This record gives sequence, C-alpha cells and structure tokens, in this order.
Amino acid sequence: MSRAGDGLLSEVARLNRGRTVLIVLITVLAAGAGLLLPGALAAAVDSAISGRLSRPHVSWVLALGLAEVLAEVIGGILTVRATSSATAWLRRTLADRLLALGLRSRFSEGDALSRLTGDCHSAGALTSILVQLGSSVVVSAGAVTLLALLDLRLALVFVAGVPVAMFIARSHLRHTADDILTYQEVSGELSARLLDAMHGRRTIAASGTADREAGRVLRPLPDLAAAGAGMWRTQARMVWRAALLLPAVELIVLIAAGLAVYNGRLTIGEMLAALGYVALGMSLVRQIPLLTMLTRARSCAHRIAEVLAEPVSPAGKLLGPLGTGTIATEDITIPGGTFVAVVGRSGSGKSTLVAQLGGLVPAHVRLDGMPLERIRPEELRTLISYAFERPALIGATVADAVGYGTWSGRTAVREACRAAQVHDLIVRLPGGYDTPLTETPLSGGEAQRIGLARALVRQPRVLILDDATASLDTVTESFVDDAITGLGCTRIMVTHRPATAARADLVLWMEKGRIRAMAPHERLWGNPGYRAVFE
Repeated sequence: MSRAGDGLLSEVARLNRGRTVLIVLITVLAAGAGLLLPGALAAAVDSAISGRLSRPHVSWVLALGLAEVLAEVIGGILTVRATSSATAWLRRTLADRLLALGLRSRFSEGDALSRLTGDCHSAGALTSILVQLGSSVVVSAGAVTLLALLDLRLALVFVAGVPVAMFIARSHLRHTADDILTYQEVSGELSARLLDAMHGRRTIAASGTADREAGRVLRPLPDLAAAGAGMWRTQARMVWRAALLLPAVELIVLIAAGLAVYNGRLTIGEMLAALGYVALGMSLVRQIPLLTMLTRARSCAHRIAEVLAEPVSPAGKLLGPLGTGTIATEDITIPGGTFVAVVGRSGSGKSTLVAQLGGLVPAHVRLDGMPLERIRPEELRTLISYAFERPALIGATVADAVGYGTWSGRTAVREACRAAQVHDLIVRLPGGYDTPLTETPLSGGEAQRIGLARALVRQPRVLILDDATASLDTVTESFVDDAITGLGCTRIMVTHRPATAARADLVLWMEKGRIRAMAPHERLWGNPGYRAVFE
C-alpha cells in the first residue's frame, strides 16, 4: 500500500476528529457497562442462590444492560454519520480532481465511477473500523484483567490462546492485502468496459456484434474470479480457525472454572462471571473480519490517492478582454473572425483536431498569442465554446440547460435560442423555458440546437462546432449560420456538407490524421480527392 493512501486515511480521520471523540466516549461507556455486567450478574446469581436476592442487585444488572444497549445504539448512529460525512468528503475531493483533469485524465469513465462509488465508501468507513477494533482491544484487555482479579489461573488458561489468535490475524492480513487490491483494480476495469458497451449499445445491436462485445466486456472476469477466490479462501481459513479457537478456549476455561467451583475457589455466580469475561475477552478474535475491511479501506485509499496525485494544469494567467480570437499552431494560423470548415472522411481526425484547437486535448495551440495551457481554465471555457453533434443537456429546466455553466440571465438565454433557431420550439412547450428537461421530448436536431444555444450564450471569442448542425436541414443551418456570423467570433465547424464548406472563408482538409490542405473551398474543389470527401 502507498504512503499517499495512508496519508489520505489520516486526513479522513482528522476530519472526523470531533465526531470520533464523541464516538469513542460512547464506546467507552458501552465497553464499561459490558465489562461490569458479568460481575453484577454474578452477584445477583449468588444472592439468589443464597436466598438473599435484593432489588438493588436486579436494578444494577438492568441499569448496566440498558446503558450498554443505549450506548451501542447512539454509537451506531454517530458512526454511520461519520462514515457518511467522510465518504462525501472523499467523493467531493475525488470528483474535483477528476473534473480538473478533464479529458487529460488517464482514468477511464468506468474506473473513475468505481473509485467514486465503492472505493470512497470503503475508505470512508475508516472511523467505524478503527473504533470497533479499538473497542474490541479495550474490552478484551479489560475482560482479561477482571478475569485475573477473579482467578489468576483462569486468566493464564485464557491467555494461552492469545498467540494462536495473533497468528490467525497475521496470516489473514498477509494473504488478503494483494488479493483485495487486485480485486478492486479488476473491478474498475470491468466497470470501464461495461460503461463503454452501454454507450455504444445501439451500434452494437445494429452491427450484430453483441456476443463479441460481451466477450470483450467479460474478459477480465477470470482475473476477478482469481482475486475473489483468493480473498475468500483466506477469509474462510480465518473463519474456521477462529470458529474452532473460540469454543476450544471457552471449553477449557469452563472445565477449569468447574474445578475451581468444586474446590471452593469460586462460587456459581463467579463461574458465570468468568465465562462472561472469556466471551468478552474473545471479542477481539471475533472482530478479525474487520481486518479485511481495514485492508480494503487501505487499498481503496491507495486507488483514490492515485487520482489525487495526478498533476493538474497550473492556475494560469488571465488573457484579458482584448483579442480577436486568432488560433495558431505550429502548422496553421486561423485569423480572428474567420469561418473555417473542417472536412475529411470518417476517421480522418476532424474531431481530434478541433479538440486540440479548443484545448480539450493537450497540444501546442495559442489563442491570441498565449498558449492555451497557460490560460486559466475558467476563462478558457468562456473564450472558447463548444457545440457537439450529440450534446449532453444538463439542468433542471430547458433554460438551465441553455445557461449551464454561465451566469447568463433569461434575456441572454432567449437571444441565444433565437440565434440557434430553437426559441419558437421552446415557447410552445407547456412551461416554456421553465419546462423540466426530463419532460421535454427532443429530436436529434432539436437537441443539437439547444446545445448550440448553450455554446452561443457564452458569447465566446472562438466557437467550435463539432458536427453540431449535422441534424439540421440546410435552410435551418443557413439561418443559424447567419445568426452566428453576426457575432463576429472565430468559427471552426466540422461539416460533411459542401454548401457549408463553400460558405466558409477557409477549409481545413483532413486526411489520415493530418492536415492535407488549407485553402478556400473553390480552390480545393478542383481536386478529385477533395470532391470525393463529400460523396
């Protein structure tokens, strides 16, 4: 396990310090009541046998029992709250880092989701695990001490089983740590493959490759099964060894206590108390499964720390309000205010290029003379705005979806929707702009126009349209184009339509991942290879 993972767990423990102190106090109360209960019960039994049972004896037993139950209930509630708050903090911290990494993250969506859900929950349970283990140690030590005060010989008989318990715990930890980490990693890979398959389920169904895709998704299963089998074999060995140890120790102590009663060293009540102390003393052995949870928490913290250790781009500088939107790379320069069409066959690298130009993928790109990586991310996302072929619309209402990520008011949202030729559609909805997004059935073209309005509402310096008008008819596209032209921003549009390329100032012709040519459409049209792009 990594030091970073242990450091993260220490931070989790520190955040829960105040609640942990309260949990420990409640746990000490429960442990104290539990340790006093066998002695109180012994006194009540002996007094009952002698015919002198009094109300104070019974009341003391009931009071201790009630105190133990109440303390355990309150402690359980506080522990759940501590686990929930720690899990929430871990998820928020991890989500912030994943969002900061953006598309530069080396962690797949499924793996990131696995870390956000299962790993954060397991690591967040640290306080609960440590408190339970600490309580078991205190109770076991206290029970052995009280047993020694009651009868030293019984305590020695009991202590003889401690080395065996330590061996079981040590063996369990040594064999289970690697299996748990492997299990977590393979689970993340399986989640990633499944999420990819769900994204492409329509394509898979249409191509008739469901069986082949199922095989790809389930390929990590043998590794997952091997890690799980190893983990559960270790767990099973621990369980049956502990299951044999507990009754064996109790039986030996019972025989020794019976002899002590026979010899007059102990009363019947004290023998019952001795058995109670033995049961409490073995509570640490019963909590050995918590060691598995502790190991899992450490492995999960290690996986979370891996993400948090990933470097993010520096804060960067402010580019400022002045600039024309000139985009420059080592190979090309796009003057500010220019309309550029990006064309090419499927797989030629069009989307990759515009992702680089827009800063979604690391590349040596400058905006108005400043490298994109040096511009503050929050400013960059206002300077360069995106619209996609299949936009993910986020928000409670239609207006929220258009204004997502901005402070735009309702007027700006309406103007953006008019420019995107979607205003008339929205006002016909039952709630207009306040219609819940979940209750708004949208065609592909309508969703594209709302996604386009979301890009326009930012009034960007550079607007990148990654096939964002593919579902629009040519008339609507021309209206949208006229509206965008009035903004005066630099426009970079991926398109498959020759009419759109003809309206552009420049055309970037992509082929096999590289720019084959950059020129006006009419100049390129004489090349048969260029014309073939639109066939």
